[in-house]
Amino acid sequence: MTYLQGLLFGVAYIAPIGMQNLFVINTALTQPQGRAFRVALIVTFFDVTLALACFFGIGQLLTMFHWLKAAILLVGGLIVIYIGLTLLKAQEVTVNTATTRPTFSYWQATGTAFAVAWLNPQALIDGTMLLGAFRASLPGAKGDFFIGGVMTASLVWFTSLTGLIIIFRTHLKTSFLLLLNRICGVIIIGYGLKLLFNFWQSYVH
Repeated sequence: MTYLQGLLFGVAYIAPIGMQNLFVINTALTQPQGRAFRVALIVTFFDVTLALACFFGIGQLLTMFHWLKAAILLVGGLIVIYIGLTLLKAQEVTVNTATTRPTFSYWQATGTAFAVAWLNPQALIDGTMLLGAFRASLPGAKGDFFIGGVMTASLVWFTSLTGLIIIFRTHLKTSFLLLLNRICGVIIIGYGLKLLFNFWQSYVH
């Protein structure tokens, strides 16, 4: 029962459109099937490690060490804006089959997955408050079952989202894919600007 509670909480926590979902959707639209699922697993890894860190209270470090929070805001904002600009500058978006070999780097994908998961101090703090509260109310083995459910939700969500996009992507026109790329780029840049604004407001102004 506690495991199911963690599973449902995990889905509710991940499901709202955010940086990780946008990255997974974009990868599933533009990369071969096998590669898209491998990227989904990479995103899952960083999401799970973030959930574990929040569950065990790493967000408290950001409230204790203001310089660490400032560094994450600044670096995270710049990296996220770069990711968004890369999407905006794309001149063509095509749906690739398993036989195509578009330009791709797992190092870059891993860096992006890390950035969209970890370089958001607000997510660390909020996640610590939410998951920390469950940890306090579910001591011992119950807490282990709960966080296990949260971790399972991450795996199920990102792999299912990837599979769903792959199923329907062949029915989408190239112009729509390019528009979606632009929309994702604008949202991601806005997210990065918000991080930089928070940095400026808290540590420069």
